[in-house]
Amino acid sequence: MSVNYASGLSPYDNKGKCGLPETFDDPQTLEEKIKSLTSMVKQSKHIVVHTGAGISTSAGIPDFRGPKGVWTLEEKGETPQHEITFESAQPTITHMALVALERQGIIHYVVSQNIDGLHLRSGFPRNRLSELHGNMFVEECNKCGHQYIREKCVPTMAKNLTGGSCVLNKSRGTCRGKLIDTILDWEDALPEHDLDTANQQARKSDLSICLGTSLQIVPSGNIPLLTKKNRGQVVIVNLQPTKHDKKADLRISAYVDIVLKALCENLGISIPTYNGPTACLQSLHTLKSEKRLPVSADPNLVDNFKLKHDLEKDSVISESKIIKKENSHEPEMKKLKTDSSLLQSGKMASKPEIKQE
Repeated sequence: MSVNYASGLSPYDNKGKCGLPETFDDPQTLEEKIKSLTSMVKQSKHIVVHTGAGISTSAGIPDFRGPKGVWTLEEKGETPQHEITFESAQPTITHMALVALERQGIIHYVVSQNIDGLHLRSGFPRNRLSELHGNMFVEECNKCGHQYIREKCVPTMAKNLTGGSCVLNKSRGTCRGKLIDTILDWEDALPEHDLDTANQQARKSDLSICLGTSLQIVPSGNIPLLTKKNRGQVVIVNLQPTKHDKKADLRISAYVDIVLKALCENLGISIPTYNGPTACLQSLHTLKSEKRLPVSADPNLVDNFKLKHDLEKDSVISESKIIKKENSHEPEMKKLKTDSSLLQSGKMASKPEIKQE
């Protein structure tokens, strides 16, 4: 978990301001601010969400700079108490709300500093997500760049060899490059594709929503401000002060789960229940000038949560399972009990075999 992750990093002195006091908006003020947020969301055409460790604390994963954060306690010579692992942690209300909002086409992209893998395991599509600091469940080929989403945590950190080899089939045979983890150490360069896409989406956005992040780490913490160049607005939801509070158009001091739950209620959107780790490689929605990501997933990662889609009059319940193609490492999406309207509007990771029941 985040404690073990932190202990695996190289020594580093400049970890930002830790242990700043938390503040809470009173109930009436909070209600008014959530109404304002709802109005901003309804009026926006391209929304990008920026997430930090604060969205995973209710899953039992400590943050870093909060009152009981990893770095905060480290400064005091203390060690956080924890009983949960990355593999046993479950996505929070916020994670699942973001899944629902993306499926409905309300939010368009998420930029995350988190390495806990909960965005992907919640079912958030990989091609709508930039993970700027890596993912504990992802390996990457050091030769062709293909990424593999795993069910279990990878055994290494800091871009080291994991012991595996790339099995991607190419025109001249199997790649056979060496697999490395994607977790960054201090001062490591951010992943080029994820960073470039995050910057592009932020510049394109007219609303940036920052959830559970102090925005102290650069360049990640400065990306939300790019929306200002598009005359967009910035919303910050965090209990502690952040680096860019004065530049925010709306500042909310509350638990992110409370805010996201209320936002979805105001928008008439149901938050799906988490029913186990999943891997959704591609969004139902298409963005302009979009490049396909070189990514696949363990076949036993199952998209098994039931999610209501109000695409037209009826809701659609979809259950997806990733299966292997014969003689190929590329996964195939097998759709069960899937409405035809969803298939016509959706995009799959590869050409699917469709079976109607």
